[in-house]
Amino acid sequence: MAVADSWPFRRASMALGACALALLAACATAPDSGRALVSVSLPSAPADEATRLRWLDRVSWGANTGSEAQLAQRGLALWMRDQLNPRPVPLPPAAQAQIDAMTISRTPLDQLVIGLDAQRKAADALPDEEQKKAARQAYQQELTRLAREAQQRFVLRALYSPNQLQEQMTWFWMNHFNVNLRKDNIRALVGDYEENAIRPHALGKFRDLLGATLHHPAMLRYLDNAQNAANRINENYARELMELHTLGVGGGYSQADVQELARVLTGVGVSQQPLDAAPPNIRPAVRADYVRKGLFEFNPNRHDYGAKTLLGQPIQARGLAEADEALDRLARAPATARFISRKLAVYLVADEASPALIDRMAAAFTRSDGDIAITLKALFESPEFAASLGRKFRDPVHYVMAGVRLAYDDRVVLNVNPMLGWINRMGEPLYGHETPDGYPLNEAAWASAGQMNTRFEIARAIGANGAVLFRADDKVPLEKPAFPPLAESSAVRAMQIGLSTDTREALAQAKTPQEWNTFLLASPELMRR
Repeated sequence: MAVADSWPFRRASMALGACALALLAACATAPDSGRALVSVSLPSAPADEATRLRWLDRVSWGANTGSEAQLAQRGLALWMRDQLNPRPVPLPPAAQAQIDAMTISRTPLDQLVIGLDAQRKAADALPDEEQKKAARQAYQQELTRLAREAQQRFVLRALYSPNQLQEQMTWFWMNHFNVNLRKDNIRALVGDYEENAIRPHALGKFRDLLGATLHHPAMLRYLDNAQNAANRINENYARELMELHTLGVGGGYSQADVQELARVLTGVGVSQQPLDAAPPNIRPAVRADYVRKGLFEFNPNRHDYGAKTLLGQPIQARGLAEADEALDRLARAPATARFISRKLAVYLVADEASPALIDRMAAAFTRSDGDIAITLKALFESPEFAASLGRKFRDPVHYVMAGVRLAYDDRVVLNVNPMLGWINRMGEPLYGHETPDGYPLNEAAWASAGQMNTRFEIARAIGANGAVLFRADDKVPLEKPAFPPLAESSAVRAMQIGLSTDTREALAQAKTPQEWNTFLLASPELMRR
């Protein structure tokens, strides 16, 4: 029996004094794209409630009563069309107000970062050591506060955005193009990175997404390309750009290609100067090649203008245009189509994705010039996807989001920090993976006995003490009751039809509504999507 499918009933009942419930066990155009709406061919007969819940658990961040009612009203085919072609839709006012009040929502990135750089320099210049220490600490605290805002904004959107697939794919691409908070000043950059480099392209063209990440200071700082210059080559970004972002290991590139791509990327970096500052002193022969957009800067003085060959073909362009030519080549390589298709299939279908499914997805990727929504259409229409529903193991972020969505439906959380704490306890903090490969997407990474015991505790926190999520001030008393009426949820009632005998028996023995909630949220069925 797999670890994730066995439940430590005895240990749980000792802890709770309850039963032995175990945890382990076709003319319209898409918005802003100019292309026809992407639709999924699904059976014309209306999906039954259980099927709708399974689709929601996979396509959204988790099924709940509100989303099931929307899906039932819209119908599966039209609802999926809406998801693949997201239009700007407001969040509930109580959620949007929290986002609107954030510094990262109100202050342009260049102003934010330049102001922080000035704060850091002023702290370093203080002559008194105690004052210097306090000022440096204040600078670090501000960076941490900005990162926490980005995490909070992500959670609110994942919980309440009607564009659930877009939010799912934003998380996927943030993980694919991973940056880590602990490096440099990325805590100040990550909110804008998600907002302006990732989210707008999450269901668009892969080439546009790839280019947006290359032009963002978070990526350039994280993978050291800000230090990459002629005669001081840094290969970090070039290597990961091929190994992790496009071609994949075994994708047909060599160490010589890494070196050539690193030369292509020389001079691509981050400016430290205000936007109205004079450009740097550049030699006349290449002065016209200088580019500054926000914090992004291409400095010709740092660029290697020598001849280059990438993947067996010469680079024809000059200056920053060399990077665009290289990205075109990488994005349209057959190896990239397969690498991206496989990773999408692992995320949305199965840990060991079918080669036939990957072939169909890669063909759709190639035919559409890397259109992510069209590639996902091939995935959603596949028999492999339908067969996989309810079987994909939830990583920690998905587990917490799904539990809160199911338990509290559309009621807006006022304090997402407990959720961030639960996610951190399970080892998947948002923007916290240190290495460029991102968090693993397979079950084996998240289904240890220790992980499952932690999930039981989190299930109890959501199911018995969830009122903490609706208290913005720690001094305000918790509302009563402090737990959700899960047994009264129409989505939960429909879900119970598919529960195993063991789960049904355990729920029947729960002595309190809090225990019933905990046992449901800790069940093997709730571990999967």
